[in-house]
Amino acid sequence: MSSLMPEIALQVNGEKKSCPPGVNLPQFLEHLGLNPRLVAVEYNGEILHRQFWETTQMHQGDRLEIVTIVGGG
Repeated sequence: MSSLMPEIALQVNGEKKSCPPGVNLPQFLEHLGLNPRLVAVEYNGEILHRQFWETTQMHQGDRLEIVTIVGGG
């Protein structure tokens, strides 16, 4: 009895995105084509420290602001 769960809707940098339920933050970043090591994330209005990323699951209506870290001189 396998049933597909509907994708959840969230907002990333002001744009609507979706992902399967149960996806954690690093998985979601990779789903977006981003390298989790090269971004900073604000999650629902709070800067989310990297130590909490693995345990942070995406939920319906979450709001993320993702900033890519650019190196150079």
